[in-house]
Amino acid sequence: MLDISLAWGGDLCISSTGDIAVVTGQDVTNQRIYRRLLTNPGDYLWNIGYGGGLAQYVGRPAMPSAIEAVIRDQIGQEASVAQIPVPAVSVLTTDMADGYVVATITYTDAASGLTAQLLVSPGAQT
Repeated sequence: MLDISLAWGGDLCISSTGDIAVVTGQDVTNQRIYRRLLTNPGDYLWNIGYGGGLAQYVGRPAMPSAIEAVIRDQIGQEASVAQIPVPAVSVLTTDMADGYVVATITYTDAASGLTAQLLVSPGAQT
């Protein structure tokens, strides 16, 4: 499946031929996960319940268990992520004073069956 190449917080990408760049395979799933996790609930007008809103944790004390719960819930709703085997989510606080956390998500792509790993930090542009 093809999808437009659009990194979260970025702009459309242009291919080497001057067309709008597209992504395929695992990159499609990665983009969809980032979009789902970082979109605020209610911001996507055609599906008010869509989105994890991880940016709400920026500027707050570290809440690894709450962030992990949001990620697990949202990953469970993403059709492009296989639910068997169950995706693994680990949220680590790297700086307790500043509340900086990094989430590691290991999942299996539903279409290809390949395993992938993503690093997500709330508020970081990827």
